[in-house]
This record gives sequence, C-alpha cells and structure tokens, in this order.
Amino acid sequence: MTNHEYTSDDYYTPKELFDLLDVQFDLDPAHPPFQTNVPCTTYYTINDDGLTQPWFGNVWMNPPFSKPRPWVEKFVQHGNGIALLPQSKSQWFYDLWQSAAAITTFGSSLRFVDPKGGKGSILMPTCLIAFGEKNIEAISRIGKVR
Repeated sequence: MTNHEYTSDDYYTPKELFDLLDVQFDLDPAHPPFQTNVPCTTYYTINDDGLTQPWFGNVWMNPPFSKPRPWVEKFVQHGNGIALLPQSKSQWFYDLWQSAAAITTFGSSLRFVDPKGGKGSILMPTCLIAFGEKNIEAISRIGKVR
C-alpha cells in the first residue's frame, strides 16, 4: 500500500466477494489510490474525483460510506452495475430501495479488507444493489434478491 492517509472509509471489498460474483467490470469510480482486487479495466481514485468523471459500461462501486448519497445518485442514474453499500435509515437509502432493480443483504457477515491487509467487520449491515441482468444474476449467488 502507498503513503495514502487512511480514514474510517478505508475498508475494501474482499477478493472472495468478487470470486462469488464472477463479473468483469468496466469502471470502479471510487477506487483507492492503490491496486486492490477489483476485477475492472478502468479506475478512478480520489485524485480523479470519480463523481465528476463520466461513467461508462458495467460499474463496480464501493463508495465512501461516510458520504454515499452523491455516489448512489450517480449510480442510480447510470443504471448498470453493482454497488456495495451500507444499509441506512436515511433518505438516500429509501430512494435507492424504491429505484433499485435488485438488492441482497449480507447482514453484518461481510468482512472487509482493512488498510493493513487484514480482515475486519464494520458496525453496520451492508447490501449489494444491482442494475442490469448479468449483475442481478451475480448478486443472486450471494443471497435472496428483492
């Protein structure tokens, strides 16, 4: 890992989840400033400001959980991909629930990769949101889809 200054948002998707999904993505608009396990051809890091860049193709999104709303809005507008998000009692989650093509939850069982490369849990339950037929099929391998 680089000299990146870590924050409470620095928890990364484990490779095992990508292995289960078995999907190749075209873009990760919220990628850390170093290489991770995301099976993707194009990455935007904090230095690129993925919210202001054009999104294309099949998107993987694990945005900063401290401020997901603008990421979720752009993801819904894009309409093709899989997002890993916290479950929340917020308006943005309600709006997402109303618009999402598919959703499955992990409860609190997903163990993220922490900044030092270990596995760690977070305090909130998480879910996968999918748009697009192949993405909906992929998240159905994780759990029951609504």
